[in-house]
Amino acid sequence: MTEYRNLGRAGVKVSPLCLGTMMFGARGNTDHADSVRIIHHALDSGINFVDTADVYSAGESESIVGKALSGGRRDNVVLATKFHGSLGCDPNEQGNSRRWIIREVENSLRRLGTDWIDLYQVHRPEPDTDFDETLGALSHLVQQGKIRYIGTSTFEPSSIVEGQWLAERRGRERVVAEQPPYSLLARGIEREVLPVAQRYGLAVLSWSPLAGGWLSGRYRKGAEQPASSRAERQAARFDITSPENAAKLEATEALALLAEEVGLTLVQLALAFVLEHPAITSAIIGPRTFEQLESQLGADKIRLSQDVLDRIDEIVPPGSNLSARDGGYTPPSLTDSALRRRSPN
Repeated sequence: MTEYRNLGRAGVKVSPLCLGTMMFGARGNTDHADSVRIIHHALDSGINFVDTADVYSAGESESIVGKALSGGRRDNVVLATKFHGSLGCDPNEQGNSRRWIIREVENSLRRLGTDWIDLYQVHRPEPDTDFDETLGALSHLVQQGKIRYIGTSTFEPSSIVEGQWLAERRGRERVVAEQPPYSLLARGIEREVLPVAQRYGLAVLSWSPLAGGWLSGRYRKGAEQPASSRAERQAARFDITSPENAAKLEATEALALLAEEVGLTLVQLALAFVLEHPAITSAIIGPRTFEQLESQLGADKIRLSQDVLDRIDEIVPPGSNLSARDGGYTPPSLTDSALRRRSPN
């Protein structure tokens, strides 16, 4: 029996495992019928929370989700999607502006085959756009009934607080959920993001709980590095010759041995760890195949002992990311040197 959790202070009940659909479409599983079958099995297994985004396979993922939720399934699903990423050559076909939000929500509604989106999320921050403009546009969509709630993804703690401040001072709708990366190998959000979310009563929907596949059980010391489309797209994150990835491999091996010792798969240990944190509402799983989904179902019913959690802390210290790339977002203040240097006279 699934024990549903509150979506922050919104009052909506969601399953601890959220079905992420990034791997449905050209980016992963290109068989629409099989992808629909996987979604249906997740729903039949008690998952009532589905997350997608407009940029996943350029809208194809949303279309697949729409097919899966047709025929009467939509009403019982808490449906989340995201906007921000580029969907064309036009510089205005992206970002967090009012112009793009008002246009793109209609595209997502059409692809999803629905009249409303339960949780509409800002996929990444955009410093060049006033956050008040973004929240103003989203608040308008709430008033129109096209979206129910507002969320953010991979926002800095200061931006999370700014969103709450704007809602209070400017009369905007509150952000009710944040979606950050969190796993056994990427624990950086334990420093500030999770405490801030708890302070303001936000739901936290963690993405990449298997660290992009590192915690799938396929990455072991001495084993041949597995091939994957994700590793091809993001080679730097999987090159085990780099120091930070070598450290990840060491930690992954130690975690795999711990999982074996306590009678769990590494996948089960990884998901149970994420869901053990009191700030986490749901862990977003992203299966590409039916077998991958099966290996993850039921992890929300596993509780880890204090001894196991202590041993995990010894392998990967609390609040640390073994790789900086796993943080999900690097602010322009770090990537643009001009923002750190005075202009020459």
